[in-house]
Amino acid sequence: MKDGVNGVALAVFICFFVAVTVMGFLAARWRRAESDSLDEWGLGGRSFGTWVTWFLLGGDLYTAYTFVAVPAAIYAAGAAGFFAVPYTILVYPLIFTFLPRLWSVSHKHGYVTTSDFVRGRWGSKGLSLAVAVTGILATMPYIALQLVGIQAVLDVMGVGGGETTNWFVKDLPLLIAFGVLAAYTYSSGLRAPALIAFVKDTLIYIVIAVAIIYIPIKLGGFDEVFTKAGDAFAQINPVTEKPRGALAPGEAGQWGYATLALGSALALFMYPHSITATLSSRSREVIRRNTTILPLYSLMLGLLALLGFMAIAAGVKVKNGQLAIPQLFENMFPDWFAGVAFAAIGIGALVPAAIMSIAAANLFTRNIYKDFIKPDATPAQETKVSKLVSLLVKVGALVFVLTMDKTVAINFQLLGGIWILQTFPALVGGLFTRWFHRWALLTGWAVGMIYGTTAAYGVASPTQKHFGGSSAEIPGLGEIGYIGLTAFVLNVVVTVVLTFALRAAKAPEGVDETVPSDYTADAGDPGVKVTLPSATAPAEAEAEAEASR
Repeated sequence: MKDGVNGVALAVFICFFVAVTVMGFLAARWRRAESDSLDEWGLGGRSFGTWVTWFLLGGDLYTAYTFVAVPAAIYAAGAAGFFAVPYTILVYPLIFTFLPRLWSVSHKHGYVTTSDFVRGRWGSKGLSLAVAVTGILATMPYIALQLVGIQAVLDVMGVGGGETTNWFVKDLPLLIAFGVLAAYTYSSGLRAPALIAFVKDTLIYIVIAVAIIYIPIKLGGFDEVFTKAGDAFAQINPVTEKPRGALAPGEAGQWGYATLALGSALALFMYPHSITATLSSRSREVIRRNTTILPLYSLMLGLLALLGFMAIAAGVKVKNGQLAIPQLFENMFPDWFAGVAFAAIGIGALVPAAIMSIAAANLFTRNIYKDFIKPDATPAQETKVSKLVSLLVKVGALVFVLTMDKTVAINFQLLGGIWILQTFPALVGGLFTRWFHRWALLTGWAVGMIYGTTAAYGVASPTQKHFGGSSAEIPGLGEIGYIGLTAFVLNVVVTVVLTFALRAAKAPEGVDETVPSDYTADAGDPGVKVTLPSATAPAEAEAEAEASR
């Protein structure tokens, strides 16, 4: 590690940061809002085309956490960290089947969040509230990890001083970055990250293209990289008394690898920020096209993961694995290009953090504030509340980062993945069938949440007694697997069994305000009319929906 502040890298980083800050504020003038509503502030007017949506979704899903944590996982444990590559391959055929349907019904009824759809489809405010609370809880640590990514870059550049420095001085750069993020998100809404995503993704592609060629050449080629990585993984960890890792997962780790990849694929588009970016598209066809070109990011992710092996081969030694890749860049690149790489990571944190805070705020506003606190809120009042809540969400994430150990933030993000997966039956199931009973879905969700949280609490690691990971023994199989997928299976079983029982007892099912044609409607279809759903639907609308069913 270089001593002191890397002035050249810092100067380049600041130049890019200032540029995207200006873009963030100018975004309010880009596709200027036609009204003061959540459609405009929180969904960019639902006006984005194929390429804007592609960059926005890429900026949303491939975050600073991805850039830092995926190769860091490989740096720490070997090829098991590659699970992120197959799960991003699995997810795109999956979302091709349901995202266009979600876009269509949301466009037809003016839904802004997944909980809006759940309430309209199942006629249950309780189930809608459960989905909203789960989304907010799962998103908070995810935002915190974006700030951790920025902090990792600042640490490697030597900004803020050492651990003994006054806390305010040490964290001042992060506080400034947070303040800028909060200001332009409040001002421009979703338009800001949509515009900045072009810069972010371009930088990331450039950095990875250079890194995958330049660094192996400096290290003697890929043969040398893999040889050194294999030797390092073969060394015994004195804490666990086992090899540090492996170039390929062993037989004992195959269940964990497969279940983590599958569970992560099912969970990825349950996150509120994924859906927010999706609903900002201007047509159903835009969504279909994006599901076919988004796999380009999986290619990028596979190349990015190899940086973990390169960090080992380059002799990078860090106590915090999250610093491995930023430190690799500083060690291997000229200072000016290290600054470009750090800017890619930093901007890669700002874009998703903005989208995540907007998505969490929309959930609170539409499905807590409007449904339970102020049912007669006007569109302008909704927008004002959402703006304020987006600030509070970011403040909460910042406090989380500044007051807690970084490994805790990572483990809570893993817990968030377990939680968000439990919303899959209500959301995706509802897009294809009304067979499930709303009370069964709510009970299944509760069982999955309780089991997943309890099981994760019981997982220990060398540094933590609780929440030390996301894998545990699968009941009945005796194999180690992803807790989230086990909880999901329990969720589905409980939902199916209770649905049979509740239907046999003729329990009230709730009113479905959608009709089959809503799920294939497009923006240009005759008769398609956006109507904002009311928290208390008029009796005439309920009667019409019931008759349609």
